[in-house]
Amino acid sequence: MANSTLVTEFLLAVFAETWELRLLLSVLFLLVYLGSLLGNLIIIIATTVDQTLNTPMYFFLRNLSILDMCYISVTVPNACVNSLTDHKKISVAGCAAQIFFVFFCACVEILFLTIMAQDRYVAICKPLLYPVIMNHQFCAQMTLASLFSSLIIAGVHTIKTFQLSFCHSNVVPQFFCDVPSLLKLSCSDTFNNKLLLLLSAIVIGGSCFTFIATSYAQILSTVLKVPVKGERGKAFSTCVPHIIVVSVFLSSAAYVYLRPPVTLELVQEITLSVFYTIVPPFLNPIIYSLRNKQIKEAVKKVTLRIFFTVGYKMNEYWSGWSRENELMK
Repeated sequence: MANSTLVTEFLLAVFAETWELRLLLSVLFLLVYLGSLLGNLIIIIATTVDQTLNTPMYFFLRNLSILDMCYISVTVPNACVNSLTDHKKISVAGCAAQIFFVFFCACVEILFLTIMAQDRYVAICKPLLYPVIMNHQFCAQMTLASLFSSLIIAGVHTIKTFQLSFCHSNVVPQFFCDVPSLLKLSCSDTFNNKLLLLLSAIVIGGSCFTFIATSYAQILSTVLKVPVKGERGKAFSTCVPHIIVVSVFLSSAAYVYLRPPVTLELVQEITLSVFYTIVPPFLNPIIYSLRNKQIKEAVKKVTLRIFFTVGYKMNEYWSGWSRENELMK
């Protein structure tokens, strides 16, 4: 990383130029962030507490929710603080950390979504083999493999990016540090970095998209053979939200990372990045989880249990307080 010492810090973009618009967008992003945290936290608690949801599908759903809370926390809080305080500076080390975690979370996200497509395929197309194929050992191995491979990929991209020299400018046209934005600022030859991005996109994004598309094509073929329309609807209801999340995530990320080196307006740059860094963590608990009847029932059970526990503790407190007052009298 010695070559990057020509620039000791970077300046991140804010959401807008005027203070009023910055305040409005910051509040909006903050609400989306809090909504995402709350929604994913509900999924985590519900799938952990309710023993009936101790299945591979909800195991990966819980892992996805944990990941999404981390993913959205890497970019949004810092961006909101920067916009509200007009503090745009980020150190080279901070920028490297942000790139690493964004890349890591994005890789794990697509791998988890791919495994979840495999889960839906086995559940619908091979229901009798589901307990054999999607066993606990397989789920644990796939989770560890996703995390380990993503760590390596994120580490390689971060190291390769910060081996470049940054001497043209230190103004990042983005509300967080990402690889394409930094490549534009570099005064070194970025051919190898772009080639690495392309290969990563083909190997990870392309293979995952192909696997997901193939899985859903087979699911569609199987579902259309079901004679009962109601059963078709149930099968489609578990698959359509997954397709929406995958499509939004992959299409926006692919355009940002693989588009030709054209200059876009700052608003366009930020909007595109929002679709693969903020939208998926916000949408997952809404359209993929909270529409699920089992999740809804589990959330109701957890909520009632919390209310009953709080009510019981408060009743104990007031009863003890009343007895103390009577004894004092």
